[in-house]
Amino acid sequence: MRKLLPTSRAGRAVMVGVALVSAEAALVPAGAAAADTATRTGHRVDYVALGDSYASAPLVPTQVDATCLRSNQNYASLVARSRSARLTDVTCSGADTADLTASQSEGVPAQLDALSRGTDLVTLTVGGNDIDFSTVLGTCAQLTSGDPAGAPCRTRYAGSDGDRITDAITETGPEIAQVLRGIHRRAPHARVVVVGYPALFPEDGAGCTSKTVPLAAGDFSWLRDKEKELNSMLARQARRGGAQYVNTYAPTVGHDLCRPTGERWIETFAPETPAAPVHPNAAGQDAMATAVERALPRHVSHH
Repeated sequence: MRKLLPTSRAGRAVMVGVALVSAEAALVPAGAAAADTATRTGHRVDYVALGDSYASAPLVPTQVDATCLRSNQNYASLVARSRSARLTDVTCSGADTADLTASQSEGVPAQLDALSRGTDLVTLTVGGNDIDFSTVLGTCAQLTSGDPAGAPCRTRYAGSDGDRITDAITETGPEIAQVLRGIHRRAPHARVVVVGYPALFPEDGAGCTSKTVPLAAGDFSWLRDKEKELNSMLARQARRGGAQYVNTYAPTVGHDLCRPTGERWIETFAPETPAAPVHPNAAGQDAMATAVERALPRHVSHH
């Protein structure tokens, strides 16, 4: 797949044009991420979580996998504990659709390898890295100083020859469809849930240009619309691919990166609470978990 900009796969999910905040997160055994308590019915739901950094929750305490920057407070872990499910969490920062079917890096197998005929529930958040959205944000930040009141990023990517982000989203659609087919083949009895991306930018398009949010005033509404396009594509592919779509955008509106600390569920380019830049913090992951919980039936079992 064509990429918008050359970028390192290992770091693209958490690097947005600024240095990633260093974190000395205590590591605990990966097994601690699993919710292994038996359900009242005696059946433990076999739950597999797939996806990128918005699912793995890099730097959110407590980190349980240093390679994939995975937290035991990500939305999958919260859902699993609520459901007393047996969680196999293979979400990994930097993952794109190719990493679902092939090894992402040494020691990180293809995520779909975690699936089996016994899998009851699958959640998936992926697509942002396929369109290099974090790299786009980094470029937007670099362009801001030259035109802070304008829309230099939109000008860069959406010129007279079309919108490169929209084109990349369109090209990613078939990749999402292929991933969903692969999930159904490996886990034919599972409920498959595509979890969308939360609201990163103000819904009204108003900006908050600052040192911690170095985006030009005119680019906020455009970036908001690109994220909405990505989520719309994911919802469409889920519907076509026999999966359920969970909207995490609507319930996180008003908690974007422009909100003050305490109200902000998406961190700025310079996070004040533990999270990767322009990623959900612990409160954001909790909101995503709540959205998934509300969308699931009371009991999830083999279809």
